[in-house]
Amino acid sequence: MIARYTRPAMGRIWEDENKFAVWLEIEVLACEAQAQLGVIPNEAAVDIRRSAKFNVARILEIEDEVKHDVIAFLTNVGEYVGPESRYIHLGMTSSDVLDTALAVQMKQSGELLLKGLRSLRDVLGRRANEFKHTVMIGRTHGIHAEPVTFGLKLALWYAETERNMTRLEQAVKTISVGQISGAVGTFQHLDPAVERHVCEKLGLQPAPVSTQVLQRDRHAEFMTTLAIVASSLEKFATEVRHLQKTEVLEAEEYFSKGQKGSSAMPHKRNPITCERIAGLARVLRGNAQAALENVALWHERDITHSSVERVIIPDSCILLDYMIAQFTSVMDQLLVYPDRMLKNLNATHGLVFSQEVLLALTKKGMKREDAYRVVQERAMEVWRSGKDFRELIGQSEDVKKHLSPAELDELFDPKRSLKHVDTIFERVGIR
Repeated sequence: MIARYTRPAMGRIWEDENKFAVWLEIEVLACEAQAQLGVIPNEAAVDIRRSAKFNVARILEIEDEVKHDVIAFLTNVGEYVGPESRYIHLGMTSSDVLDTALAVQMKQSGELLLKGLRSLRDVLGRRANEFKHTVMIGRTHGIHAEPVTFGLKLALWYAETERNMTRLEQAVKTISVGQISGAVGTFQHLDPAVERHVCEKLGLQPAPVSTQVLQRDRHAEFMTTLAIVASSLEKFATEVRHLQKTEVLEAEEYFSKGQKGSSAMPHKRNPITCERIAGLARVLRGNAQAALENVALWHERDITHSSVERVIIPDSCILLDYMIAQFTSVMDQLLVYPDRMLKNLNATHGLVFSQEVLLALTKKGMKREDAYRVVQERAMEVWRSGKDFRELIGQSEDVKKHLSPAELDELFDPKRSLKHVDTIFERVGIR
């Protein structure tokens, strides 16, 4: 059983403590690279590595005065390092630190999200196998169509989750890029070797070309990918909500002992988690739109993106992590009612086998148009009267000419619709 959402690791990635720790590592790595190049004394780099520290409260105090976060950070670090701090940030601009650190945080977040998606995929695979041959009605346009299995529905979600994992892996790769290239990206006061060293140690690739900032198409790809994942979760959650409707009731969210569904109606068991997921997906899509707006910058270098990203990127990563965990728990504990599925499948008195009859008549030599007319006439009578379709179609003289009662009975076996379930599972890759 999956526990309640208790994963604070994602939140910690976006806390000031982690952010400033990444900033500090970037600055120290840059100093060590400068020492290797002979730009600063080696002993200075050693001393900086040993003594460089920061205090979040002190940084915020300084920022309140200077109104610049990186300067406040450097000032505070300098208070710990002393005279050797003159070598820190040498030839660099603020965005060298900010954008490279943001890439690290997004990479950390993306890897956590991938871990969550793997857990969701595994739960979906397990439950798909559990209900591989559990027959239910397949619906098109919300209307009963032909038999499927509940396992096939979950196999569909399994495959989509795997596609989302592939998308996110690519998005993490796209965003795992840093820059230490100076004020306008020309390395005027830096050797490109500094950038290579810093990025390698941080698990990033150097940007092939940058300006003062990393270009925001990278961030937009990451954010739109998160929005796609959230939209998939909304899709899955919306289906659970439909299946939990009183008149459907083929599956429902687990309802724990002592849980209350309504302040007014004691009988209620509501799909509250899936509703929450559906609502939060709207936030993720809105944030993705904001990320797309961030792509266009004056001369490829301004900071109109910065204030937006301080909200949308942490929020989206934290929200999606929460949504994945919540939906994984829903699916792990989902209550499934095969008897109700069978009852609903039979609710239209056999109409869901109309195509079986149509095709059988055409195979026996009837023109398709004539066979369609015969089957539809009897089907519409079932809609009006609620009579049994097998009985009515068996009374048709046109049908009697081509199909025996035994042949007709065989057409009303739902297993005929499901003979390729194993093949589909093999294609999806569910073991």
